Amino acid sequence: MRSAPTILHLDMDAFFAAVEQASKPSLRGKPVVVGGLGPRGVVATASYEARVHGVHSAMAMAHARRLCPNAAYLVPRFGIYRRISDIVMALLAGVSPLIEPLSLDEAFVDLEAGDLAGDPRAVAERLRADILAATGLTASVGLAGSKLLAKIASEQAKPDGLVVVEPGTERALLDPLPVRTLWGVGPATAEHLRRAGILTVAEIAQAGEPELVRLLGKAHGSSLHAMAAGLDNRPVVADRDVKSISVEDTFDTDLNDRARVRYEIDRLADRCAQRLRGAGRSGRTVVVKIRRYDFSTLTRSETLRAPTDDPAVVKETARRLAEAVDTTGGVRLLGVGVSGLADFTQEDLFAQAAQNLRDSDSGADPGEDAPPELPVTPPPEPDRASRWVPGQDVEHTEYGAGWVQGSGVGRVTVRFEVPADTVPGRVRTFAVDDPALSRTEPLPLRGRQAPAGAVGDAGARP
Repeated sequence: MRSAPTILHLDMDAFFAAVEQASKPSLRGKPVVVGGLGPRGVVATASYEARVHGVHSAMAMAHARRLCPNAAYLVPRFGIYRRISDIVMALLAGVSPLIEPLSLDEAFVDLEAGDLAGDPRAVAERLRADILAATGLTASVGLAGSKLLAKIASEQAKPDGLVVVEPGTERALLDPLPVRTLWGVGPATAEHLRRAGILTVAEIAQAGEPELVRLLGKAHGSSLHAMAAGLDNRPVVADRDVKSISVEDTFDTDLNDRARVRYEIDRLADRCAQRLRGAGRSGRTVVVKIRRYDFSTLTRSETLRAPTDDPAVVKETARRLAEAVDTTGGVRLLGVGVSGLADFTQEDLFAQAAQNLRDSDSGADPGEDAPPELPVTPPPEPDRASRWVPGQDVEHTEYGAGWVQGSGVGRVTVRFEVPADTVPGRVRTFAVDDPALSRTEPLPLRGRQAPAGAVGDAGARP
């Protein structure tokens, strides 16, 4: 625990929804929900206007629609989220070289590793101002002598605030909070504690370490008692080691056809391999995740002889793993991942699959009894209306840039507005196959972006 609040935790406010509101003038100040729009979709982020109706992340989208039927429900646009995240992370780099990103919109910063640690509060205020100027979005910041307290402080600061935990005030912040506030306390641990009459962080500290060890085991009990006392000596760690890379999809209707399952496995394997290569990594273990119609979830894995990022190897291995699982009743979700990551590859591991087949066949010719090859056919073409999904960026040759509000019965409704507009744009409806209407890339939220290091330069302002 540090003697000064030099660990900073920054969390962008309702990030995905805030980006959508900044991009679409007609949605500013209105409830916005971002996530999967299918019948099995879940909420990724809800704006604060939607949260007052009870909508929150990880909620089933169908339930969110019942709670807040008048909200705008939009698909995520990860491309623009990543671009804005890059701007924010560059501004953090101007504060300190030691940054620990937790997600696109959240990070720890060690101010002692930079040149601006003398006045943490002033640094945090300038940082928030520069993020607002560069992106038009607000961020909440917590400052404390530990990561645990900085994270809690940023939650207390939401939305668009700053909370500094001064030395000696740690217990005043922690004591009244519910036990779920502490890291490592999930529903099961919280229920254990509730049965013992422990509901708040103060009650955890009062229970004493021996009692917590008896209830939760030595490792968990000891760490929880230390956190309740405000003790957390974990350093800010840049470039945290990623353990695995994976992708998965939940399907609106169960997949019952084996050829369709294989097609989706191939598609997911290609996406996973692309992410591997994009990260400059390779991996030894291919993992397939299958959630069946009855919600039973199975994982199957196979470890290769050397790391690979070859899409053909990942695809062939994932196929074989998936075909070993009974999917005749239907599949709700499929996932493909690679773990055991490394920074190098073995050039050609495609023979791995054939060798594995020979090994498992006790020396028999794999061609003799191999199952017939299933055709890999794409799913049926969707109707034209499904090309247009709410929130999607489009452009019309006559009306310019806009976004899809909705589509159906052969028509698509578009609102024509851009981030720089101060009033909502006009709405037009077109046939779904109108040749003048096309998809386009998102427009930036700001005409000019703040240069990397802007906060560091701000330190010299009068």
